[in-house]
Amino acid sequence: MGKKKKNKVHKTLVEQILDKNNISYIQHQFATHDENNVAQLEVEEGMDQHRIYKTLVLEGKDTGPVVGVVPLDQHLDEKKLAKESGNKKVNMVPLKDLLKTTGYVHGANTPVGIYEKFHYPIYIDNEAKRQGQILVSSGQVGRSVELDATDLVNLVHGHFVDIVK
Repeated sequence: MGKKKKNKVHKTLVEQILDKNNISYIQHQFATHDENNVAQLEVEEGMDQHRIYKTLVLEGKDTGPVVGVVPLDQHLDEKKLAKESGNKKVNMVPLKDLLKTTGYVHGANTPVGIYEKFHYPIYIDNEAKRQGQILVSSGQVGRSVELDATDLVNLVHGHFVDIVK
């Protein structure tokens, strides 16, 4: 009876939030490597990088922090995010300010945790809605959760928008 949990990985705060809200998810772990003192995911062969989403935190002069969530293999269009968020311009939060702005280090930012803690506006690229199941960070470097994009957008009171280049 005690062997059942042997392969279970401890739950991150994000996973606990998803459990509390009855949102189903699958845990994923990725190897990471350091590149210029920043952790980078090592996506294994066969894993579609287009289904893995990165959480980017930007600062808008009018709104303060805003969060853009886009596929790992694409680039955020800052002009589109600025327009969607009601700003003239948005800029990436400097790496040195990321932890105090979001509560997470680079590579661990997650829309679930950021919303839970700060209620920043969250914008998820429309591609996520089309894909259905996507992966986002679960709040630790190398850890992700796979979940339904619509469940995610509802949980974080987010918006599906066109924000990739």
